[in-house]
Amino acid sequence: MKPARDSWQNPALALLLCVAAGSLFAWLHMPLPWILGPLVAMAACNFGGAELRAVRGARETGQIAIGIALGLYFTPEVGGYVLSHWALLLGAGLFAIVLGVLGGAILARLANVDRSTAFFASVPGGAAEMTLLGERYGARPDRIALAQSLRILIVVFVVPFALTYSGAHGHDPYLAAPGASLDWSRLALLMAGAALAGGVITFFGLPNGFMFGPLALTIVLTSCEVPLSTIPTGLTNVAQLLIGWVLGSRFERRSLASAPRYVAATLVSIFAGIVCAAAFGAFLGWLSGLSIPTMVLATAPGGIAEMCITAKVLQLGVPFVTAAHVSRVFLLILSTGPLYRAAANLRHRFDVNK
Repeated sequence: MKPARDSWQNPALALLLCVAAGSLFAWLHMPLPWILGPLVAMAACNFGGAELRAVRGARETGQIAIGIALGLYFTPEVGGYVLSHWALLLGAGLFAIVLGVLGGAILARLANVDRSTAFFASVPGGAAEMTLLGERYGARPDRIALAQSLRILIVVFVVPFALTYSGAHGHDPYLAAPGASLDWSRLALLMAGAALAGGVITFFGLPNGFMFGPLALTIVLTSCEVPLSTIPTGLTNVAQLLIGWVLGSRFERRSLASAPRYVAATLVSIFAGIVCAAAFGAFLGWLSGLSIPTMVLATAPGGIAEMCITAKVLQLGVPFVTAAHVSRVFLLILSTGPLYRAAANLRHRFDVNK
């Protein structure tokens, strides 16, 4: 007989819990109810020892719909506008590296862990990618995965609430697929193509394939002014629920209980990172004349899908925020390993020459 955690009833009950939590958060008019409700409910139950889990493929399915919804914003005019601000996108990406170094220093000092683990646990890139990179350089993958999961949980919870209750809403002049209407046949074709694009990117080993594939395909079609369908709000709400379901299922009671000092130090480094990123985003907004809330969201150290969903719900520069987070993750994935090797070699030479 299968243990309760491995039976089909486990994810079924978890999904019902997520629907109830999302409905409650929506009824209470909470920000991002369909992602935060399931995320909080799943995390709380698992911290209590419930061991609820999600089914494989749920997050990827949600990412397909979210990638399409975001890609519909990239008309030729919007694409040109985003590209004209390439220097800001580069600056935001480079700052994420600084943020990883700062967070790693805090984590290494407070938690007394090795520098490799602290660094890869603090870089705000893809959680899976940072875990694999860290393991390659001798860091502890379990500690990196825990810190990265906590980062996503806290940023997804704190940033939307902070922006919502600060009054940051409705500053986005762009509309998704202007002039388009809901056409189920076109939407079905688009979703099938998006799923195929996500599968191809994943097959070649690129990160977040089911986010980047649908996003890239929809951007190309939208920028070429190919007639597309809009995507209904109900479908994006389901996509958010699936993402929240999976994110919440990552947390386990034993992972927190096994390393309380490490968890506490991670929380300190995450909140320090949020504050620093918000300050830098506000500075970029002041320097460029762009909306400060948009720039704060563009530099927030959260996951791509979650931060872009926040931009969409709050109407805060969706194309720019999307471009900023996509650029950040790619820059970090490409540069984190070489930068770590260079820093390690430099430190080794310095120690030898002492």
